[in-house]
Amino acid sequence: MNRPEADTVIIIPAYNEEASISYVLDDLPKDRLKAIIVVNNNSTDNTARVASDHGATVILEETMGYGQACLTGIEKALTYKPSIIAFVDGDYSDFPSELTRILEEIDKGADLVIGSRTRGGAEAGALLPQAVFGNWLATSLMRLFFKGLVFTDLGPFRAITTKALLEIQMKDRDFGWTVEMQIKALIHKLKCSEISVGYKKRIGVSKITGTLKGTVKAGYKILGLIFYLRLRSFFR
Repeated sequence: MNRPEADTVIIIPAYNEEASISYVLDDLPKDRLKAIIVVNNNSTDNTARVASDHGATVILEETMGYGQACLTGIEKALTYKPSIIAFVDGDYSDFPSELTRILEEIDKGADLVIGSRTRGGAEAGALLPQAVFGNWLATSLMRLFFKGLVFTDLGPFRAITTKALLEIQMKDRDFGWTVEMQIKALIHKLKCSEISVGYKKRIGVSKITGTLKGTVKAGYKILGLIFYLRLRSFFR
């Protein structure tokens, strides 16, 4: 059986992940990767140096925002002309080796594959209560408003074909990035898949659900984006 070619670029948005980024990079399955891009989102620690020392291409994005870091990473990723672009967080809460399983779903014909942390793969206590509730509320609204796959998670560990990613024209520059991708995939009738992935307690404190301010801002943005995209879908 022929081994799949190195057809994927993976993007890792990172803000102050000095303690964890090396583990993420070391555990990635390199045989499928054309490039590993770490987007240093204005970190104040040694994230960039550690990432570079562990073989990543590091680019700086000074404008803060998860979505902004992803958009900057995509711009760089496209220069490698990959068939697939994948995303994983830099906090080592995911199991990077499971990228192989995610890519296998695309090999079978999926356009977008989400690694779901809520389908039995999460370590006890790894998903904070506010994250569990937020995922439930957001995916329930998506189920109500949009036709297609019933997503169970907004997990950031995911992969999408480059063709599909360009088609959906991602815009969000902050907390709404993951839900925007999933909703637009449904609107554009992409072939979506979701697999259970492992999830463990992250190294360090979450910049979103780890604080009350971050949780409120993320929740407001995600819910607002769901309703906005629902209204906009009427005019397609």
